[in-house]
Amino acid sequence: MDQPELTSTPGGVALRFGEHLANDRRRSRHTVRAYVATAHRFIAFMNSYHGEAIGRHALLTIQPADMRAFLAARRGEGLGAASAARELSAVRAFLAFAAEDVGEQSQLPRTRAPRRARTLPRPAAPADVFALAEEAGEAAVQPWAGARDLAILLLLYGSGLRIAEALSLTARVLPLGATLRVIGKRNKPRVVPLIPAVRDAIEAYVRACPWPIKGDSPLFLGVRGGQLNPDLVRRAVQHARRRLNLPDSLTPHALRHSFATHLLARGADLRSLQELLGHASLSSTQIYTAVDAAHLLDVYRHAHPRA
Repeated sequence: MDQPELTSTPGGVALRFGEHLANDRRRSRHTVRAYVATAHRFIAFMNSYHGEAIGRHALLTIQPADMRAFLAARRGEGLGAASAARELSAVRAFLAFAAEDVGEQSQLPRTRAPRRARTLPRPAAPADVFALAEEAGEAAVQPWAGARDLAILLLLYGSGLRIAEALSLTARVLPLGATLRVIGKRNKPRVVPLIPAVRDAIEAYVRACPWPIKGDSPLFLGVRGGQLNPDLVRRAVQHARRRLNLPDSLTPHALRHSFATHLLARGADLRSLQELLGHASLSSTQIYTAVDAAHLLDVYRHAHPRA
């Protein structure tokens, strides 16, 4: 028999919400953790806002004023517009699940998300990308770890991977070919190109690595032979960037942006770019048309005598 906590309280609904996201929606563990944390935060706020513990069915009667009050409180805690919009999306998903959980039709309160500026990713020059990768590799304490960092950064730029996607690769991708099968967000697979320079860098790292890379072990290992922490890669990039006096915008994720922008500038169509990046929606890819236009305007202003 189910425990009362798991059947009749908002907290129990939040727990099942997490299971639903992980098992039915196949969301990443990071998304599940963030959405469940938001659900618990929303429940705690509603308890305080109404001056009493709300019941499970109260989640079906949430009003726009409740949502606005929650968002106002979160903004008062220093939450930015983009984060507040994600928080609102998580609450909406939670309330929709709460309705379905009791067999009711979901009627979400209409609340407008905070406006957020649509920022354009700043592409890096190819020379800066390679200088950054080489600097990060040379700064590593152990040569094999330097070869690993070089390979990772070249992979992010050369194949347009997210850092989480690169670090989720296993030894089963070996031996390397002309393409690489990657599992992206929501466990969606895609195939990306593997150019010779990137392939050579990965193979050099594999040869130098003192730990066995085989079977289901991660392709990119930490210094103790376990899973590599992505924060270590970000930190290596940060230090290399400062030594080279490169802009703060040149992050590991900016290498993926640069991959997309440079392909578009060389004639890639949006649909192909969408497939390579693993975007679920074409609208996510269309931002790169604005990036390319911004780059052309920048070239014009610096080159045209009348600009």
